[in-house]
Amino acid sequence: MTESNGSDARDRRDQHEQAVRAERQERMPDWEKRFRAPRVSLPDWAEDAPDRSLFVSNATGTYEVYAWDRSTGEQRQVTDRPNGTTDGVLSPDGAWIWWFDDKDGDEFGVWRRQPFEGGADEPAAAGLEPSYPAGLALGRDGRTAVVGRSTDEDGTTIHLVRTGEDPVEIYRHRESAGVGDLSHDGSLIAVEHTEHGDAMHSALRVLRPDGTAVADLDDTEGGTRELGLEVLGFAPVDGDTRLLIGHQRRGRWEPLVWDVATGEQTDLALELPGDVSAEWYPDGSGLLIAHSFEARSELFRYDLSARALTEIPTPPGTVSGATARPDGSVEYLWSSAAEPSAVRSTTGGVVLDPPGMKSPGSVPVEDVWVEGPGGRVHALVQRPAGTTGPLPTVFDIHGGPTWHDSDSFAAGPAAWVDHGYAVIRVNYRGSTGYGRAWTDALKHRVGLIELEDIAAVREWAIASGVADPERLILTGGSWGGYLTLLGLGVQPDAWTLGIAAVPVADYVTAYHDEMEALKAMDRTLLGGTPEEVPDRFEASSPLTYVDRVKAPVYISAGVNDPRCPIRQIENYVKRLEARGAVHEVYRYDAGHGSLVVDERIKQVRLELEFAERYVKGVSSAR
Repeated sequence: MTESNGSDARDRRDQHEQAVRAERQERMPDWEKRFRAPRVSLPDWAEDAPDRSLFVSNATGTYEVYAWDRSTGEQRQVTDRPNGTTDGVLSPDGAWIWWFDDKDGDEFGVWRRQPFEGGADEPAAAGLEPSYPAGLALGRDGRTAVVGRSTDEDGTTIHLVRTGEDPVEIYRHRESAGVGDLSHDGSLIAVEHTEHGDAMHSALRVLRPDGTAVADLDDTEGGTRELGLEVLGFAPVDGDTRLLIGHQRRGRWEPLVWDVATGEQTDLALELPGDVSAEWYPDGSGLLIAHSFEARSELFRYDLSARALTEIPTPPGTVSGATARPDGSVEYLWSSAAEPSAVRSTTGGVVLDPPGMKSPGSVPVEDVWVEGPGGRVHALVQRPAGTTGPLPTVFDIHGGPTWHDSDSFAAGPAAWVDHGYAVIRVNYRGSTGYGRAWTDALKHRVGLIELEDIAAVREWAIASGVADPERLILTGGSWGGYLTLLGLGVQPDAWTLGIAAVPVADYVTAYHDEMEALKAMDRTLLGGTPEEVPDRFEASSPLTYVDRVKAPVYISAGVNDPRCPIRQIENYVKRLEARGAVHEVYRYDAGHGSLVVDERIKQVRLELEFAERYVKGVSSAR
């Protein structure tokens, strides 16, 4: 065969493969396309080498870390692991990429690094044993890092790591803590800690590299006044001792500037109704403000010298991340329930557009406010275009619990809509974005309070004609999975079906098996350990009510999950089996969810098929 004939054959083969892929995509249902379409995170960039960036993408079918040289346009895949990788950090000089290496999604591992240009991975913090991560800050000198670790044995330890030297422990405490930030010149280290025993509300401490304390700030007042603080970042200027922090002194998250050397606090007092976060502009002259309110968000620039707030125009929807570039432009990751996510810039256009299949859109959300026992409850409703109720309805409950559903793109709810269901998402008490009192309201009656709010929205959905009371599905993942199992037992006549992903099912066993940081959170939520407050754990545990469950139950679980461990799920399943309750269980080889696209699609397909078997009048899981 001549060279030209060989080239022609390769061209024909490539054309055939492209035609096969195109045909396969044409046959693929929209719900599957949304999972398979390549997507990217907001790129992080190196402080002293801003043309070097890092992002996460599912372009290969598994979420992995990618390096991007903006000066040349070159992109390369940094990590390649069977279960995926999402935790990556770029050093300020742009020379190194740090990434967290755990085993099969169990979140217990070590930091590794490789050169930005590519090359072999090497231990990034030699001498530190595997642990759960508790924060990381990299120094501008290229050889210094501050590494946080969490283990069941030691609680939290924080270490100063310098290339060629043994790690030095600079902080230790049994309660949860984490690395906040390292100052621009490397002389100050900010730490968030919960030494007062309230894992929901951190205090702050600033240390020198030798571990001695420079300053403390604690809004908890010994745990009696439940206000939290968070580190947002040191000023990006050498010798500048200003630390940007978040506080809750007026009932919501807001930023202030704390000079840790003088103790001076500059309260910005922004007149914005929702939660406010911020980060520095690269020259330190202003702040990029992110405002989240009632399931949507917007951006502003705050000029520190003029004390002036200027809106940065963004489309209606949700900004899930934003960063200010050295030229003053802002890049942000935006989406709405109807439109897939995209990395945009205030200079115009899309910053990072992955090649390949494009994700189909979905239907917009409708806002609903329902009077509940603890105040007005905000719910987001989606229903198939052109339909009228009553419809089979999915109550898709978010995790956290300190999280919230927003007007942002989500492939899971869109899949239910494609199959003829209305989808209702509830920002129950415990959710963020509605003020501190709403977030903190679920203490001691954990789970039961959230279910009261969900019940109020359920009653509205039926009375308004949206939902068919005979075709109601309760579902969610993580904390949403926990509320699903709890709801099926506490409200057994309310639900037709339950689908719980990686749930808490047996609260006492879950407490004893979970990672230490979550033990601390549970002690805060319930007021003690299972031995100290057994009645509260019993009242909040799905296992307590398992014999009351009437609806068919589907459970999916990661066998390596450190957050909702497998043993406590097996305890719940055995109780279902013992009384012959209708149920199915799917176990997969990963942790608290999967980063593999095929696996995620399989899970959604199994959920849709389970619903089809037990809910009348819905389309098949194509």
